[in-house]
Amino acid sequence: MEEAKGVVKHVVLAKFKDGIAENKIEEIIKGFANLVNLIEPMKSFNWGKDVSSENLHQGFTHIFESTFESTEGVAEYVAHPAHVDFANLFLSHLEKVIVIDYKPTAVSV
Repeated sequence: MEEAKGVVKHVVLAKFKDGIAENKIEEIIKGFANLVNLIEPMKSFNWGKDVSSENLHQGFTHIFESTFESTEGVAEYVAHPAHVDFANLFLSHLEKVIVIDYKPTAVSV
């Protein structure tokens, strides 16, 4: 197994509060995606909704994944004023959230 050199994935699992309009959720997601344009260490952003048939999502409905070149890049992102402003808005619309940062490991078989 080989850990990717420096690369860090930042994963956010979220459940929006009941009653939040779909167009508001779309607006929030666009704001999240736009952070790539505002915060240099953030290299990519992907998101999606839960589509699993296993029913193990524990109520989480959305996943957001960002890629950074290092743990230092994640720290810079977290402290960046654009992220702080966005996080305050984002968190106010969530019922629950989990955030995990990890370094991807490739497995050769």
